[in-house]
Parts: sequence; C-alpha cells; structure tokens
Amino acid sequence: MTKVVAFIQARCSSSRFPNKVLAPLAGTSMIEFMVARARRSQRVNETVVLTSTDPSDDPLAALLAHAGINFHRGDLHDVLDRFGTAAERFPADVYVRLTGDCPLIDPSIIDRVIDGLIMHRADYASNVDPPTFPDGLDVEAFTVGTLRAALQLAKRPAEREHVTLWMRSDEAAFKRWNLRAPFDMASLRLTVDYPDDLLVVQTLSANLPEPLLADLYECLRILDQQPELLAANPHGRNEGLTISLNNDTANRSQP
Repeated sequence: MTKVVAFIQARCSSSRFPNKVLAPLAGTSMIEFMVARARRSQRVNETVVLTSTDPSDDPLAALLAHAGINFHRGDLHDVLDRFGTAAERFPADVYVRLTGDCPLIDPSIIDRVIDGLIMHRADYASNVDPPTFPDGLDVEAFTVGTLRAALQLAKRPAEREHVTLWMRSDEAAFKRWNLRAPFDMASLRLTVDYPDDLLVVQTLSANLPEPLLADLYECLRILDQQPELLAANPHGRNEGLTISLNNDTANRSQP
C-alpha cells in the first residue's frame, strides 16, 4: 500500500503579509482551516505543517501544538532541506506539497493529483504544470526518490526555496504528469498573499453554507453571484517565485 504524507509549508515572516497563516478565517485560524480541509483527502494518510525554527514562527508552532496538529520545524530559507528533514521524521512513499496560503484547497483535487502520479508511474505530478485551476488550489505530489534526488542535486537558492522548481526542470528529466481543469480557470485568484486576498477568501467563506466542506464548484457559484470579488485582489500569479528567479539571475550576473 502506498503511504502518502501531505506537507503544508507555512511561516509567519511573509514579506507581503506577515502572520497571514494566523489570520482569522471561518471561526478559526487560516492554517487550522486549511489543515482541516486537507485532512478530508481520501488518499493522504497524514498531514503535517512544515514551519521554521526562526523565532518568528514560535507563535505558529504554539498554535499547532495546542490544536494537536503534527508539525515540523526546519530551515527558514532552505525549504527543500526542511522537506528533507521532515521526510526523515515522517517517512512515506509519496509526498504532497501544499502551501499555507491556499486555505480553500480542494481535497478532491489533492486525490486526483495523487492518483495521477501513481497511475502514470510519474516521478512528479501536479495541477500547475501548466496551471489551469485557480491560484490557491495548487497541488504537487512526488515520490520519495524524487525528493531525495532534489535534495542532492538542486543547488540554486531559488531551487532550495521553491521546493519543486528543480523537479520540474529539464535538467531533472523526471517523468511528469499534470491534471488539467475542465476549462481554464488560472486567472482566478483564491490564494492569500496580501490582506485584500484574505478579505476575498473571508467573504467567500462567509457565503458558503459549509466552508470546510465546500468544493471548487461551490466557490465558483459564489463568485458568479458576486463577480465584484474577482476584481478585489488584482495581483499576479506566483509573484514570490518570480522574485526568487530574478534574484538568482541578478546574483549570477554579478562579477
């Protein structure tokens, strides 16, 4: 039987929105809300929050401990190393990478990505390569062997910060599989990188009969009824990754 562990990476020191994972959402904190949704996956055996050993993440660790949520603390900047040390504590055949800024993660999408990885005997599977689902519903899954290779061979700072960047590169030459949405929704934004993102997600959740149980299509129905929400957070997709890649390029160009 394939053992699957989901790692949710989260920290309090976000430059764009500090402490966002502790922000209120649907009567609890955003991170607790997301963990509760991720735990509804039928294919994930265990869900663990990965945060850092930096003192800024002490409040997050305290909250997780009080809530009885499994967590692991590792390097603040080398997130790939954080995944590696977490994998030593929580061994599995397959790991799922989720990020703490995606509180509306859909467990059925998690399951479909995991099934795609296993059925197609892929090394890496996701719904972001390329993205067709809304920003904020990103799921990535990879084998333990893929993680071990990345730990050894991923060298650039951006590859260490953004865990799966090297896995998806031509250099890695892994077999990849991608889940596509029935229609392109990549322009929709349901992630939380800024305070206005949080307001959108809070408003959306407040209009859902059962926020913890709602799937993507229930969220789409609310957005169809309140189209003004779609214009409330006009930010680009993967801005953090873009910044990291630009920094890598700038550092390589310096004499």
